[in-house]
Amino acid sequence: MSEVKLAAAVRTEFGKGAARKIRRSGNVPAVVYGHGSEPIHITLPTHQTTLALRTPNVLLSLDIEGKGSELAIPKAAQRDPLKGDLEHVDLLLVKRGEKVTVEVPVVAEGELAAGGNLLEHVLNTLSVEAEATHLPESVTVSVEGLEAGASVTAADITLPKGVTLVTEADAVVLQVLAAQAEEPAAEGTEGDEAAAEA
Repeated sequence: MSEVKLAAAVRTEFGKGAARKIRRSGNVPAVVYGHGSEPIHITLPTHQTTLALRTPNVLLSLDIEGKGSELAIPKAAQRDPLKGDLEHVDLLLVKRGEKVTVEVPVVAEGELAAGGNLLEHVLNTLSVEAEATHLPESVTVSVEGLEAGASVTAADITLPKGVTLVTEADAVVLQVLAAQAEEPAAEGTEGDEAAAEA
């Protein structure tokens, strides 16, 4: 997995006004917590942070002004509902060798059996446990040749070495739905009228 270095400054002003001021200056408010320590309120460069968060479970090496270097992973990111701009980030402190539980995106690859069937993602992510410095960005599952009625459970998905499944093993992750033939609208209307008269 990738490790991204970010420079962080400790912030001492709080509240909506202070947060807006921070965002106008090209930074984003963030909080770092974990390991039983007091949360550290920081600011991060918005552009670099936004790019880093495009990678699921990215490992961040934070150079915190006056406090040295810390490793962290993103736990939550608040975005503007209209613009999508990053507004606040929650980060979890981690150590090399430490195991953490994270959500990992499920990526399906391959072609379903012919017939116009549909692939439904019942779960978009799997909960897994892995070393903080070796978190998978995603897990891949092949749906090649699957026919209607077939399903893939969490236990069916091969995980990278050192990664343990936390999601229930029998949880359905993907299922193949049969293509539905559309009924002519006129016939449906007549049937409804007959049912109403009855």
